[in-house]
Amino acid sequence: MSNRSRFERHSPPGAVSSSRWLLVAAALALSVIAGSAQAQSSGKSGEQVVASVCSGCHASGKLGAPKIGDKKAWSARAELGLTGLTREALKGIRQMPSHGGNPTLSDKEIERAIIYMVNESGGNWVEPIDTSRPVAERSGEQVVKAQCFKCHEEGKGGAPRIGDRAAWIPRLKNGLDATVRSAINGHGGMPSRGGLANLSDAELRNAVIYMLNAGSASAPAK
Repeated sequence: MSNRSRFERHSPPGAVSSSRWLLVAAALALSVIAGSAQAQSSGKSGEQVVASVCSGCHASGKLGAPKIGDKKAWSARAELGLTGLTREALKGIRQMPSHGGNPTLSDKEIERAIIYMVNESGGNWVEPIDTSRPVAERSGEQVVKAQCFKCHEEGKGGAPRIGDRAAWIPRLKNGLDATVRSAINGHGGMPSRGGLANLSDAELRNAVIYMLNAGSASAPAK
C-alpha cells in the first residue's frame, strides 16, 4: 500500500482535500511570484526599443518620422517635453500606430526610446529610473561586464580603458561624485547611464570604482 493510500485511510474527513488545496494554492503562489519577477525584469533600455521597433521608421525618416540624428526635427518635437511626446507615442500620431506598433512595450520603455532618440539627436535628457520596487544592487563588476565593457574594454570613442589608472585619475580630479554625475547625465559619446536606463546611481558608482581599480591591489575609492 502506498504512503498516499495510508494517509487517505487514516486521515480525518476533509483532511485529504484540505492538503490537496494547500498544495494547489502553494503552486499557484509560486507561479504568480515567478511570473511577476519575470515581468518586472523584462524592461528594455531605450536603445533596445529603438533598435527593435522605432528604427523601422526613425532611422531613415520613413513616412515623415523625425530621423534619428536630425537635430532640427527633434528640437522642435522636444519642446513638447517627455510627457507630451510619450502621450503621442502611446496614442499614435499621423502614420505612427499606438506604441509604435508594438503593444507589448510598457509606458516606461516608450519613454526610454524617446529619450534615447532625443539624445542621439543633440538632446541631453536623463532616462527615467523605475523605482516601483527595490532590487538587489549590482556590483561594479556585474555592471561593467553587462554594459560598460562595450566601450571601456578597448577604449572606444576615447573612453578610459578598464584598469588604466593613468586615464581614470584625471577624470576624477573633481571627485568621484562628479564623475558619477557625469555618467548619470551622459557626456561626449556616452549616453545617459551608459545606455542602461535601469542602472541606479549607486550601481554606476560601483562601476566607476571597479574600472578604476581593476587589476590593481589598491583599496576601492572612497
